[in-house]
Amino acid sequence: MSDTRRRVKVYTLNEDRQWDDRGTGHVSSTYVEELKGMSLLVRAESDGSLLLESKINPNTAYQKQQDTLIVWSEAENYDLALSFQEKAGCDEIWEKICQVQGKDPSVEVTQDLIDESEEERFEEMPETSHLIDLPTCELNKLEEIADLVTSVLSSPIRREKLALALENEGYIKKLLQLFQACENLENTEGLHHLYEIIRGILFLNKATLFEVMFSDECIMDVVGCLEYDPALAQPKRHREFLTKTAKFKEVIPITDSELRQKIHQTYRVQYIQDIILPTPSVFEENFLSTLTSFIFFNKVEIVSMLQEDEKFLSEVFAQLTDEATDDDKRRELVNFFKEFCAFSQTLQPQNRDAFFKTLAKLGILPALEIVMGMDDLQVRSAATDIFSYLVEFSPSMVREFVMQEAQQSDDDILLINVVIEQMICDTDPELGGAVQLMGLLRTLIDPENMLATTNKTEKSEFLNFFYNHCMHVLTAPLLTNTSEDKCEKDNIVGPNRNNTICPDNYQTAQLLALILELLTFCVEHHTYHIKNYIMNKDLLRRVLVLMNSKHTFLALCALRFMRRIIGLKDEFYNRYITKGNLFEPVINALLDNGTRYNLLNSAVIELFEFIRVEDIKSLTAHIVENFYKALESIEYVQTFKGLKTKYEQEKDRQSQKLNSVPSILRSNRFRRDAKALEEDEEMWFNEDEEEEGKAVVAPVEKSKPEDDFPDSYEKFMETKKAKESEDKENLPKRTSSGGFKFTFSHSTSAANGTNSTNSKSVVAQTSPASSNGSSSKPTNLTSSVTATKVCETVQYTKLCFFFFL
Repeated sequence: MSDTRRRVKVYTLNEDRQWDDRGTGHVSSTYVEELKGMSLLVRAESDGSLLLESKINPNTAYQKQQDTLIVWSEAENYDLALSFQEKAGCDEIWEKICQVQGKDPSVEVTQDLIDESEEERFEEMPETSHLIDLPTCELNKLEEIADLVTSVLSSPIRREKLALALENEGYIKKLLQLFQACENLENTEGLHHLYEIIRGILFLNKATLFEVMFSDECIMDVVGCLEYDPALAQPKRHREFLTKTAKFKEVIPITDSELRQKIHQTYRVQYIQDIILPTPSVFEENFLSTLTSFIFFNKVEIVSMLQEDEKFLSEVFAQLTDEATDDDKRRELVNFFKEFCAFSQTLQPQNRDAFFKTLAKLGILPALEIVMGMDDLQVRSAATDIFSYLVEFSPSMVREFVMQEAQQSDDDILLINVVIEQMICDTDPELGGAVQLMGLLRTLIDPENMLATTNKTEKSEFLNFFYNHCMHVLTAPLLTNTSEDKCEKDNIVGPNRNNTICPDNYQTAQLLALILELLTFCVEHHTYHIKNYIMNKDLLRRVLVLMNSKHTFLALCALRFMRRIIGLKDEFYNRYITKGNLFEPVINALLDNGTRYNLLNSAVIELFEFIRVEDIKSLTAHIVENFYKALESIEYVQTFKGLKTKYEQEKDRQSQKLNSVPSILRSNRFRRDAKALEEDEEMWFNEDEEEEGKAVVAPVEKSKPEDDFPDSYEKFMETKKAKESEDKENLPKRTSSGGFKFTFSHSTSAANGTNSTNSKSVVAQTSPASSNGSSSKPTNLTSSVTATKVCETVQYTKLCFFFFL
């Protein structure tokens, strides 16, 4: 098989400045005696004929573009290009070229635009001498000028010569005078030539020319020239848009005229790059790099000038937080800060640090706390973007602010709780804003970016704060949607109460999935904080109610949460699971899935396979003793038989140990094993263990009880309910016996493990076909799940461009 790394297409530039495909072959670099040097050879893959034989000249400027393209000029008007199938092949040939020329392969151009000897020669020339003879700037010479400009673009040295000639002659301003004459005379042909000329001058990629073209005197005429693209039937009206449609808005009056001019210039040049100029081809992508740099450095200057004007920023903050500020004005102020922060990303790290510290000093976080709670969707969206910049810059700065804030404010108005509530109340059907906020929350609670010093530990302090003041807000929708109280509120009583599956519409399911993703992250990174919370709230039981959701992705999120807990191989968690009989809803889901081979089936099997492979004895014993009869018919995997084998082996091992120990020592041995748990874990199980499945936990002094969910949650959920249309969910069908297919209850008594008419059980029920010899399938368990309606769905709107609408 041929080496695909060396597979290339050969291109040559024709007289019309278009690239012609000369064929496909394989390239190699070898010494050619006739050419007396290392050369590039390309042989056609079809017949092995020679497509290209080119000596690697030490003085030729080779360019590497887009990782798979090498371009160079061999003569005045003979340009070549090799387009590689794979980057690795391009890199190999590029290294050969650089080796011959003695260059570092990390460069993208092997030669300077002008070599040293040429530079010295140019410096010795009088200023009036011509590097390229430019035609006189007259209407009848426009076609000749256009041909000259477009012909030099493929040669770096010729581009440089033309740029120097244009600088010395003051040529650009003369061309723009001709543009005004052509427009007055309605000379369409001349305007088309001027389009080619100005576009070509932009592609010369010369900063000194940009300074002239983008000056206040010239820039609108440059835009005018670019309106007359010969490919268009009618010219575009870019100047009309820039002068009449795009309005300059000052949220606070700017007194610095230089700053105002810089803002106008940057907007117009950005418009030229993004809107007017066509997307560069693969051979033109490096031609506008200086234009990009021009815009970049302009933005740096704007941010620096605004940052140094503390009076201006103080006034912006004062109006942003002033209750008397009207909504339109506040929206403009927030959008200004959003674009201001976006521009700051162009700063060097040390300057960016100073910028955000200035904002923090002026009170950006308290201001965000106010505007994020407003009803205006556009304001909240912009505030979220600003908050993301701050979190990305310094999570520690945000954490320090919220911990100080907690000493003076109620939980409901804490910044992080405001962020959580915005996530919960996102009205976007796809929860785009909620996903963004969830990512920011995960960054804030990630111990990996928390600092530890000799005086204090940020991790310990912040996590204590988060679990005491914020976790109950985050889990409120989850606990509400899996609470039996919901059925009481909906007046579901009597025999149908346990057969009710509360509606879980798609948006609610998405929200619960996001919350579960955060909680799963906490299980992996927060150790005893999340363990404490799970035990106090019996959280895993509530999460597993979602295994009955009609949305498979939500059931998988619930399963993933349990899988992460089991993956810790913590006996404390294992005992909590076995005492609460928490495998039951998982096994119900597996049995209900039947013979379908899907992601849910694989995920459940993987959970039990992990327990078998890791030989988690307490869980293995619990599964075999309680569920093996329901699982023994599953034979398409050996997981459950393997668990049974592990269980019997361990039982035999324990029996042999007991037989080898004198009876007089057995009681002491058992007494000693009963104390094996660490003292801080045994406290969770210090109540009567005779009550089957009871999850016994010690209360935590500062933990928020379930009844203490914030009133704000109920308020904003009720408000959003009034705006939302009823979701018509298909309830589960009844079986032939008149009952629902599932009967899993998650009542408080079941959570505590007491005997109840609603307690869980697995019932093997013979199908009608079993009398004919077919296998019977156990009837599964379901849960009655309640769901809270979420906010009305609306689409986000795009924000204005910097300073402009």
